[in-house]
Amino acid sequence: MSEVSREKIELALDKVMDPHLNISLLAAKALKDVGIDGSNVTIDLCLSYPCGHWAKTLKVMVSDALTEHAGISDATINVTHKIIPHSVQQGVKRLKNVKNIIAVASGKGGVGKSTTSVNLALALASEGATVGLLDADIYGPSQPRMMGLSGQPESTDGKSLEPMENYGVQTMSIGFLIDEETPMIWRGPMVTQALEQLLNDTNWRDLDYLVIDLPPGTGDTQLTLAQKVPVSGAIIVTTPQDIALLDARKGLKMFEKVEVPILGIVENMSTHICSQCSHEEHIFGQGGGQTMATEAGIELLGSLPLEMGIRLQADSGKPTVVAEPNGRTAEAYREIARRAAARLSLQAKDYSAKFPNIVIQNT
Repeated sequence: MSEVSREKIELALDKVMDPHLNISLLAAKALKDVGIDGSNVTIDLCLSYPCGHWAKTLKVMVSDALTEHAGISDATINVTHKIIPHSVQQGVKRLKNVKNIIAVASGKGGVGKSTTSVNLALALASEGATVGLLDADIYGPSQPRMMGLSGQPESTDGKSLEPMENYGVQTMSIGFLIDEETPMIWRGPMVTQALEQLLNDTNWRDLDYLVIDLPPGTGDTQLTLAQKVPVSGAIIVTTPQDIALLDARKGLKMFEKVEVPILGIVENMSTHICSQCSHEEHIFGQGGGQTMATEAGIELLGSLPLEMGIRLQADSGKPTVVAEPNGRTAEAYREIARRAAARLSLQAKDYSAKFPNIVIQNT
């Protein structure tokens, strides 16, 4: 074996493209340490997004590149991740104990946004992130049932609420505070106030990501979130159907106007898979999500099938990512989650914590 050097290792890592970041591992500054002791080589990689399930595949890619480009046939490769806070809208105060807020939105109802939100939150958690889920749909809260949670959240001080937790995800919803069949007959100001209280008066515990499941449309709740909540990025959920795409574009334009970055588009119900014969059919059209992403200059994070199992599992309180973690659909959710987190990691970092508070006093 030829002499091992850090330069050769860096050259090899420059050949390994991270498919979630679309840049090489070297360009992504993923190389944190190299240990060379004779023929024993140890390489420590640290990614900027959660990568629990992806790490095994990445190690194989790096090992192959080391063999081909550096002549290293046997190396110990360690892969970890570190998630940092990223910038939010100007003038909006960052939420305590929450590094990044990701809003999941749709222009219209019925496109599977809530099911997508809960599975994305669970996917991020399964990849190794600390995740929270806020159900911002005051009129139609669905996350308590989807997360298999019931009862009311506790309050240790009479002022704030402890998030409910299941499957490793911290969750808050107005659904915990009212009966499931009680209608919320509230006007806009009451709804926006309720959203702010649920967000700010919950004792979130050191979250890497807080996923907010927004109600459909571009009304009061969405405007409140865009103007008062420190959002790092948004995900738009749509179906391939032309009508859904028209409304999804409105949601996309709303976030652009308030300067919230769009992490990408998720095309739900992309293809129907028959539960009896497994025949696949594009009943809502084909390619609409990709066309919309291309026109807007953003990424199509992934496509999800219209599959009976997804609905049954969400209704039963055990969504797909935890019900069938090794299945094809769960992996699709994890891939979308990794892509969204990777896109977020490329945005500007938040440096507010590094600056001291300056107080001017009369002496």
